[in-house]
Amino acid sequence: MQTDDFFRARLDQMIDLRHPLAVLANRMPWAQIESTLAPAFERRNRSGQAVEGSDLFGPTLAMAGGGVSAAGRPRLPIRLMAALLYLKHAFNLSDEELVVRWSENVVWQYFSGQAYYTPKLPCDATQIGRFRSAIGEAGVEELLKATIDAAVQMKAIRPAEFERVIVDTTVQEKAIAHPVDSRLLDIARAKIVQAARSVGITLKQTFVKEAKELRRKAGGYAHAKQFRRLKRVLKRQRTILGIVLREIQRKLAETAVENTQALAQLTTLLERAERLRTQQPKDKNKLYALHAPEVECIGKGKARKPYEFGVKASIAVTHKQGLIVGARSFPGNPYDGHTLKEQLEQTSILLEDVGVVPRHVMVDLGFRGVDRDNPRVQIVHRGKAKSLNRQQRRWLKRRQAVEPTIGHLKSDHRMDRCWLAGSIGDALHTVLCAAGYNLRWLLRAMARLGLKAVFLRPVLRALMALINGDIARFTSGHQNFRLAGAPG
Repeated sequence: MQTDDFFRARLDQMIDLRHPLAVLANRMPWAQIESTLAPAFERRNRSGQAVEGSDLFGPTLAMAGGGVSAAGRPRLPIRLMAALLYLKHAFNLSDEELVVRWSENVVWQYFSGQAYYTPKLPCDATQIGRFRSAIGEAGVEELLKATIDAAVQMKAIRPAEFERVIVDTTVQEKAIAHPVDSRLLDIARAKIVQAARSVGITLKQTFVKEAKELRRKAGGYAHAKQFRRLKRVLKRQRTILGIVLREIQRKLAETAVENTQALAQLTTLLERAERLRTQQPKDKNKLYALHAPEVECIGKGKARKPYEFGVKASIAVTHKQGLIVGARSFPGNPYDGHTLKEQLEQTSILLEDVGVVPRHVMVDLGFRGVDRDNPRVQIVHRGKAKSLNRQQRRWLKRRQAVEPTIGHLKSDHRMDRCWLAGSIGDALHTVLCAAGYNLRWLLRAMARLGLKAVFLRPVLRALMALINGDIARFTSGHQNFRLAGAPG
């Protein structure tokens, strides 16, 4: 067995190249992904201009996997980090689980562009988060776009199918505890006390013992449905929080704080704690989590879960085969119909290389009354039953096909809870979940098309060329031998 390394065998010699993930590694547009994401890592000077010949992790894109740079250690390859994001959401893994599984799976390493098996971790789990933040929303949309282009290149889907899409909204819940007033008030008191100590402020009383007893009473009264007693407990918790807030604000005005980062954190916490103290049950724009002010309370009419706490997300899939061609989050809990224009705009951008734009959109009744805002598409829903023709009625029967897609996104691709911080975290997470779903869709498409049609034809073609070349060389050599041995 001939290898570049005497002691190690290459991955392409260790694995079955007919494995769907191994074939997909050769079908994905990695060069396009790297060229699109590389500008996000350019080193810039103080004026914001890119420094030529050097980026944040390496000298040039050509030396992405190695080389020497004065800017620090060489960066990890863009293909490796992009493949890790794909695998994370395709197989429903956390960052920590992902790097461990990657070090044990040779097919995953081949998909990531590695030549030899590496038993060590590809990177620290925290580097995945840094890469995700660096590429931003435009970068993760490029990852989603690459899966669509791969599906078209593999002929797993016809470009004409992109003309009809199904659009629906769901709630992407945030990783927060269920918001309860007593718990929020107690956590706000504890957090601002801790933040005050970090800037050198000592309080007369922190009410730790009383707060613990009040929280225990609030849980018991709520369970027993003794709401009058519960109301008195909440009133006392608000009083305690107000006492602590006013003392910190007085001492903060008299204290010179050198740590600006800790001071900024304390100021933010004080603002949010005051907001928690003054808000009422029926107020708008309520705060449901101290660390996640962007969380909204959204009701979708579910009997099992009447209220969900997170952000509204819109999903667009092809009408026939269910490939995701659009996914984005919408902070502020807008009306479903008001999200359609921006969703179709994103879908059109992702389908630029295909050369097809959606013309027919199947939706539910939550999208009524938005035809004037979307003049380029024909919106089909059952509220137009009297004006629909036979073909449109047949299309509308598949509108519910988007529901299992949303279910799989939540149960199999990590969309059930978003652990990323802020509104930008919600946006990144929605698109990455869709990219992971499309990756699994491509693997299923390969199985559906058949390994023989996808894998063996190029292999047989290469073998025939090799055989024909050997025959030609043998014939040429035999003729030369006869000419050399012939009498003069």
